[in-house]
Amino acid sequence: MFAFWFKIPLWQRVVAALILGIATGFLWGPDSASLKWIGDFFIKAVKMLVVPLIFFSLVSGVAAIGDIRKLGRVGGRAMLLFIVTGQIAVWLGLAMGTFFGPGKGLDTSAIERGDTPPPNDTTWQEMVLSMVPESPVQVMADVQVLPLIVFALLVGIGILMAKEEGEPVAKIFDSGAVIMQKVTMIVMELTPFGVFALMAWVAGVLGLDALQSLAKLVALNYIGCLIIIFVIYSAMIKFLAKLPVRDFFRGIVDAMAVSYSTASSNATIPVTLRCTQRNLGVSRSVSSFVVSLGATINMNGTAMYMGLATLFGAQIFNVDLSMGDYLMISITGTLGAIGAAGIPGSGLIMMALVFGSVGVPLETIAFVAGVDRIMDMMRTTTNVSGDAAVATTVAAMTGEIDREEMISADDI
Repeated sequence: MFAFWFKIPLWQRVVAALILGIATGFLWGPDSASLKWIGDFFIKAVKMLVVPLIFFSLVSGVAAIGDIRKLGRVGGRAMLLFIVTGQIAVWLGLAMGTFFGPGKGLDTSAIERGDTPPPNDTTWQEMVLSMVPESPVQVMADVQVLPLIVFALLVGIGILMAKEEGEPVAKIFDSGAVIMQKVTMIVMELTPFGVFALMAWVAGVLGLDALQSLAKLVALNYIGCLIIIFVIYSAMIKFLAKLPVRDFFRGIVDAMAVSYSTASSNATIPVTLRCTQRNLGVSRSVSSFVVSLGATINMNGTAMYMGLATLFGAQIFNVDLSMGDYLMISITGTLGAIGAAGIPGSGLIMMALVFGSVGVPLETIAFVAGVDRIMDMMRTTTNVSGDAAVATTVAAMTGEIDREEMISADDI
C-alpha cells in the first residue's frame, strides 16, 4: 500500500487532497474545523525548517561563486541581473496585490487566532541597525529575518575570502544545504494530509467566499509569472542580449515543461544546461556557473509570490501596511526567495520569514498551503526560465555565446 502511495507523483496526491478536502468541508460544515490540527501539524513542520534551510542555502550559494576575482566578469553581471529582476518581480507582486486585492472582503472572524501584530513603525535608520545581528544564535532562535540573512551572506563571503582554507567549511555548508533539502522533501510528503485538513477547514468554516479568494490568488500568481516570463525576460533577451526572443523560448521549451511538471529548479538543472548549451549556444563554463547558481538564488517567481501572498494575508486579516512595510517586504521577499531551496514547497517555508517581518499573521500560510502546489509549478517555470535568460544574457554580454547555434523553428 505504501509503495503504491509513493508511486503517485506528489503533485497528483496534493491535487486529489485539495478536491477531497473541499468536498469534505462543504459536506461536514463548520465541524470540519476539528481536522485543522492536522494542518497545524504540517505548518509547524514547515516553520521548523525556516532557519536551517535559509542559513545553509544562502551560505552555500554565496560560496558556490568560487573565486570572486576570477568569476567577477560573469558572476558580477549574473548577480546584478538576479537582484534587479528579483526586485522587479516582488514589486510586481505587491502592485497586483494592492490593485486587485485578492483577500479583500473576506470575513475571517470565525477563525480563532492570536492578536494581530501591530503595524511596523520601524524607521529606516532602525531597519538598517536591525540588519546587524548582535548575537547570531539569538537571531536564529527568534527567527529574525534580515540579520539572519546578513549573517549568512557574511559567512559565505568569509569562506570566499579564506580561499583554500575555507574549502573544508564550504563543503560542510554544501552538505548541510543538501541535507536540509532532503529533510524538506520528507516534510513535503506530509503536504497531501495538510492540504486535505486545511482545505476542509477553510471550506467548512468560511465557505465559498474563501475559495473564491484563493482562486483569485492563484489566477494572479499565474498572471504575474507570465508577465515576468514574457515581458521581463523577453526584454532582457531583446535589448541586453540582442537575440531573437522567439528563438530563445523555442530553445528552452523542454526546460519549461520539465520545471512545470516537477516544480523543482534543482531537478530541472540537467535539462536547463542542455537547452542553454545545445539550443542557445551558451558556453559550457558560463552555462554551468549561472544555471547552477541560479537554481539556488534566482527565484523571481517566488519573489513575486512573496509580495502577492503577503498582501493577501494583510487583506484577509485587516493588517494595515505602511510604505516602510512595503520596502521591508521587497527586501525580505527578494532575499527570502534567494534562500529558498530549488525543490517543491520551499517557497511555502520562506513565507514565514516575510510575514513575520511586517506583522502578517502566520495563519495566512494555512490559507494558501492548500493551493500552493498549483502555484508552485508556475513559479518554478518562471524561476527556471529566468536562469536560462540570465545565462544567455550574460553569455551574450561577455562574448561567450555562439549566436549561430540558436536553433530555428524547423529544428524543434
